[in-house]
Amino acid sequence: MSVTVPKETLDFFRKLEKNNNRDWFNERKKEFKSIEAEVKQVYNTIFNALNTHDEIDKVKMFRIYRDVRFSKNKDPYKTHFGGSFHRTKPRLRGGYYLHIQPNNESFIATGFWEPAPADLLRIRKEFEMDDSEIREILANKKFNSVWGDTFVGDEVKTAPKGFNKEHKAIDLIKKKQYIFTKKYTDKEVLDTNFIKDVNESFKAIRPYFDYMSDVLTTDLNGVSLI
Repeated sequence: MSVTVPKETLDFFRKLEKNNNRDWFNERKKEFKSIEAEVKQVYNTIFNALNTHDEIDKVKMFRIYRDVRFSKNKDPYKTHFGGSFHRTKPRLRGGYYLHIQPNNESFIATGFWEPAPADLLRIRKEFEMDDSEIREILANKKFNSVWGDTFVGDEVKTAPKGFNKEHKAIDLIKKKQYIFTKKYTDKEVLDTNFIKDVNESFKAIRPYFDYMSDVLTTDLNGVSLI
């Protein structure tokens, strides 16, 4: 039997959105644990699929409990499942993320969410020196049919310190995150082909990951750092 996201997942989160309190959740904790166990199979299946074409050393599915200590939103529970897939470091860079949420809010993401300061500077310096290779990847029809042709994520307003705001690659240099995302409807998430589509979409990111892994494991002269 093929592994799929159970319909109960989205139904449960829709109810939780309207009843985000400990009493309601605790009364239905057994139901949640049953759904969570099935969804873990989805993440594990994707983990195994990724390892047929990449090297993933672990999958991490995040807990339902929200950290409300420093948040204005004091709801105790998340209304989605989230999980990440870690590539084998330090040789391979980048990561994968799967987010399952009702009301057509599900998505996958890949790339560099919070690059370490040294990595962020290295990426920017690469683009300052030569942006032709990354432009070629972004312009590839097969690639951008899945991921689009532009990064999403935060950026500085003009130029990072030490960089010329008039540089021809400033649109790339001013990014603080180098992420791609792909959205899914509820219908698509529940479809029997969902896991296959997620895996194939992640597979399509490889030209970008291969390039960035090469950048982040070498200095500006191309000398290996590992």
